[in-house]
Order: sequence, then C-alpha cells, then structure tokens
Amino acid sequence: MKTKSVFALTIMIVVLSLASTQLRADTGTCGGATTILPFNDVAGSQFFCQIAEAFFAGLTNGTSATTYSPNNTVARQEMAAFITRTLDQSLKRGSRRAALDQFWMPNSLNDLTSTAVGLDPQLVQTDGADLWVANSGSNSVSRIRASDGRLLETWTGATQAFGVLIAKGKVYITGQSSPGALYVIDPSLPAGAVTTLASTLGNSPAGIAFDGSRIWTANQSGSVSIITLNPVTVTNVTTGFSSPQGILFDGASMWVTDAGDNKMKRLDSNGNILQNVNVGVSPRFPTFDGSNIWVPNSGSNSVTLVRAVTGNVVLTIGGNGLSFPYVAAFDGERVMVSNQSGGFVLLWKAADTSLAGLVTTGGGSLPVGVCSDGLNFWITLQGPDTLIRF
Repeated sequence: MKTKSVFALTIMIVVLSLASTQLRADTGTCGGATTILPFNDVAGSQFFCQIAEAFFAGLTNGTSATTYSPNNTVARQEMAAFITRTLDQSLKRGSRRAALDQFWMPNSLNDLTSTAVGLDPQLVQTDGADLWVANSGSNSVSRIRASDGRLLETWTGATQAFGVLIAKGKVYITGQSSPGALYVIDPSLPAGAVTTLASTLGNSPAGIAFDGSRIWTANQSGSVSIITLNPVTVTNVTTGFSSPQGILFDGASMWVTDAGDNKMKRLDSNGNILQNVNVGVSPRFPTFDGSNIWVPNSGSNSVTLVRAVTGNVVLTIGGNGLSFPYVAAFDGERVMVSNQSGGFVLLWKAADTSLAGLVTTGGGSLPVGVCSDGLNFWITLQGPDTLIRF
C-alpha cells in the first residue's frame, strides 16, 4: 500500500507540474488567432508572433522549457546556430521533395529505380522534365522521362558522346574525338541522328558549360574551346592548360578543373586564366551550390570546396570512404558525389557540409555521371549500362 501511495503521489506531482506549466504559458494573437507558447516571459512582447514562428519552425527552442529570455544578449555562436537552422529549414521546406512529401532517402541498391541506356554511359543532365545521357560506347544519346524512368528515345551518331549541356531549348553533346566534336539535338523533333554543330574543337572534349551566349568545353588534351553560335565559330585556347576536365559557370566566371596540374582555374571572357586555385589531385567534374564550388579529386580521394567569389579554399573533405570521386551535383539542398571505383555515392548537406548519407550502387557498378532534377538525383552506371534514380 505504501508503494502505491508513493506512486499516486508522484503522478499527482507530475500532473500538477504540467498544469502549472500550461498555466504559465504565454498567449498572444497572431494572424487573428490565439497562439500559445510554452514560455512565460514573452507575453506582451512586440515580437511575440515572430518568436512564435521561430519556435514552431524549429529555429529556436528557448533558453529552457519555459523561458525564452527575449532580452538576453545573443552570442556569435548562438547566432550561427539560428542562421544555419533557418537556412536548413528554408531549403528543406522549399524543395520539390517537400512539396511532394518525399522526405525519404534510399538505403540500398534495391531502393533505386533503374533504366537501361546505351553502352558506357558518361555524363547526364536534365531539362527539367527528361534526362539526357551521353553513351560513349554506343555513340548515342538516351532520353529518359523523369516521372517514371522510361526510356523515350535514342539519338545516334554522337561519336564518343561524353558531356551534356541543356541550353537555349537544345541539347548539346561533346564528342571525345580528335579533333573534338560538338553535337546538338532539337528535343521537339523526332529522334534520329544528332546534328554536328562543330568538328574543330580541341582534342577529347569532356565537360561543357554555357555562359548565356557561348558554349565552352574543357578538352582533356590541353585546351578550352569557346563556341559562338549563329554563326558557329570555334576558338581554341591552349595557354596554361594541361588536362582540363570539368567546366562550369557560376553566373560571373567560368571555372575549369585541370587534372594535369591539380588546379581549378578562373577564366576571363576570352579564356585567359585569371586565377589558379590549388585543389586535390586530379580534379574532375565540379558543381556550384550558389556559394561554393565542390570539386571531386579522383587522385587524392577528396572533395575541395572553393568560395566562388574569392577563389579561396574553404574546406577539404577526405575520408568517408571516398574512392575515385568523379562527378558532383547539387539539388538545392544536398551535394552528391559519385565514387567511380567504390561503387557508391555520398551525400552532404551543402549548408554545413555534414555527411547526409551513403548509398551503395552495387559491386562493379562504376557510378560516373550525376545530376539532379530538383526532386531526384540521377546516376549513370557504366558497369550495367544503366541510369538509376536516387
């Protein structure tokens, strides 16, 4: 009986404590509705509704279960926490995945949808509705519908197809021949043979980018090509380049990764090198997250983050099982990097560079190209000649 009495007394104390907490909870009117907060020191505050929004959005938890301490000084480290939480929540809530209630992440190869494409698939890009895969081994380009992963059409005649660019309503493909070739596809026309736009690029073009008016290619034999459209002219720039791989435009500058001297290079409008940035060994195909450029370094099994505005290296990520990291892609919230010899992909949160996950693509799968349509990541696997949806 004594034990039961003690237990009953304990329950009563807990109930009274909870009731007391609720009685002390502050209330206010936000948007015409009564809002209740667990804090007892924010009633009457002119910022009551802003505090409520921050609390319910998970941006702040207060200084205790019942206090917010609205007049306390905020330390720089606390402000950093507020800012990063705000950024994380904005990216997560504003994504296409959130709108479609797709918060899950695949955990194994069995969770990934697979589509057979051409032989030896290389890089992949999306036009927002479909995926376009360059198949080097079959000299072709595959078009896959993003909604269900169905192979729609195949274009032929793209010799050693490698890089893919979507621009001006067209699909542009680099051909790794010598001299290099640039092919174009009009998606509004029935599938057939690609059109050769230019055949005088530098040898072995790989990466491809667009600056709003001209197409640029990174040519692995030691040059960068600048292609002007209407009419088509090609300018090949060789000075200062050893073995360019990836190329991207950040809205202000064109950047090229050079595996020959382990640098990423900022270029001017004529292809001259303005800045050399030391990255890892054998940098490959980078991505831009709006602030930083993520550079996979296949030779040193690392990823280098470079601040685009300054060109300063802000972080080098190693470990995590990185194994010949090859292509990086950004989905608005996360960065994915393919590990060609490791048979898996890695995910990082772009906001704080924390590791978000690792998913195996299978032994001998050879993951190469990666892109995002804002909802899913898409990965080309050279081993089984497939495109998988992550």
